[in-house]
Amino acid sequence: MRKIVHVDMDAFYASVEQRDRPELRGKPVIVSWSQEARGVVVAASYEARKYGVRSAIPATRAVRLCPEGIFVRPNFDRYREVSRQIREIFLRHTSLVEPLSLDEAYLDVTHELTGIPTATETAAKIRAEIRAETNLTASAGVAPNKFLAKIASDWKKPDGLFVIRPHEIDKFLLPLPVGRIPGVGRVTERALAEKGITTVAHLREWEKPDLEKHFGSFGDRLWELARGIDEHPVVPERESKSISCENTFSNDITMAEVKTFMTEAASKVWESIQKHRLAGKTVTVKLRLPDFTTATRRITFPDAVPDAEALAAVGVELLGRFSFPEDSKFRLAGLGISNFLHEHEEEEVREEKGQPRLF
Repeated sequence: MRKIVHVDMDAFYASVEQRDRPELRGKPVIVSWSQEARGVVVAASYEARKYGVRSAIPATRAVRLCPEGIFVRPNFDRYREVSRQIREIFLRHTSLVEPLSLDEAYLDVTHELTGIPTATETAAKIRAEIRAETNLTASAGVAPNKFLAKIASDWKKPDGLFVIRPHEIDKFLLPLPVGRIPGVGRVTERALAEKGITTVAHLREWEKPDLEKHFGSFGDRLWELARGIDEHPVVPERESKSISCENTFSNDITMAEVKTFMTEAASKVWESIQKHRLAGKTVTVKLRLPDFTTATRRITFPDAVPDAEALAAVGVELLGRFSFPEDSKFRLAGLGISNFLHEHEEEEVREEKGQPRLF
């Protein structure tokens, strides 16, 4: 039986800003390039989250929700530097580290490198080392598999540790709302509710063939997760997959027209995301000039992008980070989402031009 730890930094980007700027501590910090109409929230401190501010919402909405919020421009070089520090701490304890983003990772500590006998003690030690060496806090979940460890890490946030032991799986899992299951978004949750399935206990009453009939291949996965089954190993080098929409235009288009395309692309990408029941944290925009010069810009959020509107807003926000001349025209534009929260649900999606496909 594996011993899996999922470590998730607490409000990572905002916490780094609060750590490095004492005047921000205890204040509602909103990380965003701008608080104007095109701005998008990258991250929010727990003080700001109390007002309903979340990553990927428009900055103007964040201002309405939290008028006292302090906007700070993101510093991704700094966040990556701190993330490397944290990764080094992980690697002291196990070589099996699967990063999901800058602020979270799965660790397989079945064979712990320092001799600590239990996964619970290892998780506690890692959290203590993170606090001592970075002056930041992390939450951790410990369980026999990745699915349960991921849920557990969120159970006592922030700065918490929660353990699901093998004999406690049913006691923990059965009362959970089905919305807590990876891949069950709002659409699937409503579809399950229409069949009287609102908790994991309800879901477990269904046979696998019946779930497959209604939910396709994901029905098989639902049957497994309802029983706490997840055989996916921690994979140190994950293949990065994304779902995207890009188009080579018959006539070169202006930046204003690219912005319009972002809304169309976001709609198509989101449709595919919903179809494959995915939730992604990294958004990428790709542009190509008539001379085939190509550039990309991307951003990774602490949480999954919530909807097509947010995805389009992030795409427009990223357009402002390119350094092309104002009068540039473009032969190709693309919008994609990746860094899926639950890697076992990732699927390559390749369709015809103008439809979702891999970059």
